[in-house]
Amino acid sequence: MTDHRIILFRGMNTGRVRAPVAEQRAMAADMGLKNPRTLAASGNLVVDSDLPAARLEADIEAGMEKRFGLKIAAMVRTPEQWARLIAANPFREEARTSPSRLLVMVMKDGIKTGAVEALRALAVGEERVEQAGGDLFFWHPDGIGRSKMAGKAQPRLIGVGTGRNWNTVLKLAEMVGLPSR
Repeated sequence: MTDHRIILFRGMNTGRVRAPVAEQRAMAADMGLKNPRTLAASGNLVVDSDLPAARLEADIEAGMEKRFGLKIAAMVRTPEQWARLIAANPFREEARTSPSRLLVMVMKDGIKTGAVEALRALAVGEERVEQAGGDLFFWHPDGIGRSKMAGKAQPRLIGVGTGRNWNTVLKLAEMVGLPSR
């Protein structure tokens, strides 16, 4: 059965990693993925596919390398997985009042042992991090740009993942037909 798939690229359109969204959609269409659409220019692609997530991740990563010369990690989630991510949010009140200050790090292959404790040791003021449902949720009340904890949340410490603020999480949910929260 064909269903929506949310594809998140790690580090897309930040620094020197660039692939225009129109070209991302064209690549997906050329791969036989249906109804490709993007959200902003930050590595968010939604397609319709019946491929299992792991297979689609591998195909998308190979497609990005072939088409753009980019070796970039992709994380694929089904609408059901995305709904579970939203339900797992340990910062519900913060998400309601300041969604741009809540960041979800969607992890590719899990969180490295000791990562949460190491990040908590770097937290300043009211900053917090929680592990929920295999992903990391960061609350940055003073903004991510001022966070020492956010700067250290790199693959060597936490594992491979990609961050999205809560506004983007909810917009992606709408794109795959999940009810608004």
